[in-house]
Amino acid sequence: MKPIVRTALLIAAAMFLTAIAPKTVAWNNTVVVTTEGSHLIGNPDALVKLTEYISYTCAGCATFMIQSDGALQIGFVSSGKVSVEVRHLVQGPVDLAAAMLANCGLPAKFALNHAALMRSQNRWQQTFERAGPAQKQRWTSGTLLARGRAIAGDMDFYTVMASRGFDRTAADVCLADQALANRIGAQSKAGYANGITTPPSFTINGTLAPAHTWAELRPLIDASL
Repeated sequence: MKPIVRTALLIAAAMFLTAIAPKTVAWNNTVVVTTEGSHLIGNPDALVKLTEYISYTCAGCATFMIQSDGALQIGFVSSGKVSVEVRHLVQGPVDLAAAMLANCGLPAKFALNHAALMRSQNRWQQTFERAGPAQKQRWTSGTLLARGRAIAGDMDFYTVMASRGFDRTAADVCLADQALANRIGAQSKAGYANGITTPPSFTINGTLAPAHTWAELRPLIDASL
């Protein structure tokens, strides 16, 4: 067989094998926005569908995110067997502002926006807890944007969002989005209506899980696989 013919056959065989080889999906980077406006990360057809109900002013929610993030994403979501849907359970104006900023940008931005706000919680939580009546009045007075700006300035959310590539102008666009605020509010109302009262709370395939920590939740996910 001539060398040119042999080379052509080898190239054709390689192309054929490449075409029939199973393609690997980066499920960790697969994010879709549901009809309710929540973010679903991973395989939409996963065997185990985990839903997280979170609040950005909830210390336990930040602890859960920090403890579970790597293990959940690498150990479960990446396989395509587990998907994670994050739903907001808003508990006040600061929480709403943080949730609106988490939703800034394209859906693919959400997971790291969410993580940045949760990981910085220990820095701004003290300001939140020590706020006096006059400061809290600024958080609940005026337009949606005015309230959001006051909160973002006091909590240093602008710095957090700058680390995610959103300057103050871009962050303000998110803070002024009334439709977004309405969607987040509707998510929260639906959660409370379904009996979710204590964040973080979780459902596995639609059933409320008896867990509020990663240590409690992980074995329940394992048992569902």
